[in-house]
Amino acid sequence: MRFSIIIPSFNNLNYLKLAIKSLKKNSSFDHEIIVHVNEGRDGTVEFLEQNNLKYSYTSYNSGICTGLNMASKLATTDYIVYGHDDFYFCPGWDKAFVNEIKNVKHNAYYFSGTMMHAGQIELNCGKTFDTFNEEKLLKEFMKPKFDDFQGSTWAPHLIHREYWDKVGGLSEEFNPGTGSDPDLNMKLWNNNVRIFKGVSKCRVYHFGSIVTRGYKNNKNIITETGRRGGKIFLLKWGITIKTFKRFYLKSDTKFDGPLDEPNVNLRFSLSIFASKIYFLYTYLVNKLLDKY
Repeated sequence: MRFSIIIPSFNNLNYLKLAIKSLKKNSSFDHEIIVHVNEGRDGTVEFLEQNNLKYSYTSYNSGICTGLNMASKLATTDYIVYGHDDFYFCPGWDKAFVNEIKNVKHNAYYFSGTMMHAGQIELNCGKTFDTFNEEKLLKEFMKPKFDDFQGSTWAPHLIHREYWDKVGGLSEEFNPGTGSDPDLNMKLWNNNVRIFKGVSKCRVYHFGSIVTRGYKNNKNIITETGRRGGKIFLLKWGITIKTFKRFYLKSDTKFDGPLDEPNVNLRFSLSIFASKIYFLYTYLVNKLLDKY
């Protein structure tokens, strides 16, 4: 079973090389790797061409949403996997996803992996590319016990091409990216997807967006949106990301099957009420400031 693995990259060649190396070394299947290159002034395009890898390209930092949508048009398989360029994919990551697909027997699902180091599992095998201890990781990555969980880590994630196309991929109003993952989940929810499962055996080592953090305070380079993505989500859906994750996705609880509609209890009602107040406040402020 082949996946189309889409990786947006922003002048992060050393980490991208490591991510691609891990995919080729540790995958059980011959997957299609597609990179979206933002700027690429570090030799990324030349590296991809030398290795006959597919890519889309913008001469500027287009943001995660636009980049993923562009790259997804090059995909030729039925399965869209979104990965970061600072991931190291551990052995068995794809077998774990394949097993989930076979167990479900339909296309209405959203599976995500489990991140180590900068993620759910504490395992220090190096904070940077230069200090990465691959040997230690390969020996120890399955030692920490961790349950499958409800909700999502956002990436790595896998959805069927049918649903990627049905919801239109990522919503580009969230560029450069913050808030686009829960928005994708909400769009899937509204298309009757009820399996949002974090898969424990699909493990990746996450260095933690080192490069984009380095650009965070550069006003000339778009990298992160901070609270902006949360406000866009709120104005679009009428609830906060926190409410959606807690009461709809039941994030970070042990996986026990497909999700149901939220249980309408006091805590849910109070959270919805707080969302409405925040929505009204945000709407009025944005009207006054003529934003979003």
